Amino acid sequence: MFRGSMTALITPFSNGALDLETLRNLVEWHINEGTNGLVPVGTTGESPTLTHQEHETVIETVVQATAGRVPVIAGAGSNNTIEAIRFVQFAEKIGASGALVVTPYYNKPTQRGLIQHFTALHDCADIPIIIYNIPSRSVIDMTPETMGELAKLPRIVGVKDATGDLSRVGDTRITCGTDFVQLTGEDATAHAFNACGGVGAISVTANVAPKLLSQMQLACAMGKYSLALEIQDKLMPLHKAIFTEPGLVGVKYAMSQLGICSPEVRLPLTCLSEDTKALVDAALLHADIK
Repeated sequence: MFRGSMTALITPFSNGALDLETLRNLVEWHINEGTNGLVPVGTTGESPTLTHQEHETVIETVVQATAGRVPVIAGAGSNNTIEAIRFVQFAEKIGASGALVVTPYYNKPTQRGLIQHFTALHDCADIPIIIYNIPSRSVIDMTPETMGELAKLPRIVGVKDATGDLSRVGDTRITCGTDFVQLTGEDATAHAFNACGGVGAISVTANVAPKLLSQMQLACAMGKYSLALEIQDKLMPLHKAIFTEPGLVGVKYAMSQLGICSPEVRLPLTCLSEDTKALVDAALLHADIK
């Protein structure tokens, strides 16, 4: 169910408020462009600055607009287990296909604490859970051995791996088994990640280049890695330019250049500098998007 190009969906704003009309239009555009799944209210969806009500409104809007045509993995993470339980149960209630749960940030639990946290979330609802391992943001790293323990639970089905360490794919295959779903959270290494045993990406760049990312993932799935590499070469400057500043800021600017949505973000994030805008503009031209 969870494979291919899955977009880490942005949350569009208009004058500080949720822009739900644009959000619904984004869902239609992504499905028409070949996106294999949508992941609302992750970091790219500005989850840190959404209220709980906004968080739930965005997820419900995406699930309703998608209408079962592609999977929706709802962002449901928190460093507060009680709060995360609320989000996981809400995702199940409104019909999401799965929940993306980040390793708890800031309070730095032990590996034992991670097991207890994710076990509580597994037990609170009957919905598949994807672990989101991103040490650069959460400060902690879930080890392959810990992930292997969690993979024994029937509804812990996979990982979004944003470590950037390609050797993790093989380590995770050993500890979690070959059926455990491995999705990369690093656009620049998506091609190589699949070659090591991954089955897709939860992609930021797919917000602005969904068709190319879908084509790249399909080529990998068919074993056509030379074709996939050609597509990756077109996209590499865009991956780099988008992440010159926080990725969601870069991708919102790129989308605004295509007339898709506003570049508006919430503080403490700010819109791109002029130098970074020039990098994104050039990268869009390189990818034949602009």
